[in-house]
Amino acid sequence: MASQDWFDKDFYAILGVSKDVSDSDLKKAYRKLARQYHPDSNSGNAAAEARFKEVSEAYSVLSDKETRAEYDQVRAMGSGARFTAHGGGGAGGFEDVFGGMFGRGARTSYSQADFDDLLGGMFGGADRSAGGFRWGGPTKGRDVAANVTLDFLTAIRGETVSLSQPSGKPLRAKIPAGVSDGQRIKLKGKGEPSTDGGEPGDLVLTVSVKKHPVFERDGNHIRLDVPVTFVEATLGATIEVPTLEGDTVRLRVAPGTPSGRVLRVKGRGVAQGTAKGDLLATVQVAVPNHLSAEARKHLEGFAEAMPQENPRDDLMIRARQDA
Repeated sequence: MASQDWFDKDFYAILGVSKDVSDSDLKKAYRKLARQYHPDSNSGNAAAEARFKEVSEAYSVLSDKETRAEYDQVRAMGSGARFTAHGGGGAGGFEDVFGGMFGRGARTSYSQADFDDLLGGMFGGADRSAGGFRWGGPTKGRDVAANVTLDFLTAIRGETVSLSQPSGKPLRAKIPAGVSDGQRIKLKGKGEPSTDGGEPGDLVLTVSVKKHPVFERDGNHIRLDVPVTFVEATLGATIEVPTLEGDTVRLRVAPGTPSGRVLRVKGRGVAQGTAKGDLLATVQVAVPNHLSAEARKHLEGFAEAMPQENPRDDLMIRARQDA
């Protein structure tokens, strides 16, 4: 920004703060206004975009201690005066502001180059740019938001995937192991380039994870339903269940295991750093859809041999307790 603009713009007023505002209160005021006028929240609103640029410009000057001190010095010396170009006409201008510093003799004409050199010497140098000076360091490029959809197992294991940037240029992104649905991943330096030589912005990926036909994630645990036969649940059995790694593990189903009981395999869930979840297998007793005549006869004999108990008696009693 050209230093001449500092005489015209009250950055404190733009941010709605006092001249003795603290760094923390300055940041709060900026963040509030930046959220309000950010282009992402005001698509197509030219006034909001201009206001956002104005707020960002003010904060970029006031948030840097050295630049803020320079700004305060220029504003104090200027007292509202303006720099005028050579031959601009009228009293005041550059000579009125700095006349006392160099003596009140005959007026001296200064070109823009003279003015640049003078201010550069006063304040330790400034970067020349089109239209004047750019105070402070270069600005960072804008962040870019994107979505990526991963297979269930890819999200669990992690993988380097290929993405297409808005420019059409391909991008390789490393997805860490254990990412979850809805999680955001920041890829530093993969956003838009800076317009003035600063570091590029970041790419922020929002992850969507496809559902798996067998496994379901519960934090760092992995759940699955495991069907067992009536005979296995009644008499007990050793069964095999699949795991994320592609192999199987053997689980012991105790005699009399009901539907809904959870069998746990330690350490066979999702790895997050040094922590690792478990594999949780929920037993589901499978009822046969078709019985042969002989099987039906044996089952009826089994039913006659069983004690004549109603397993829903306790349910009925508990249901009436608050009646």
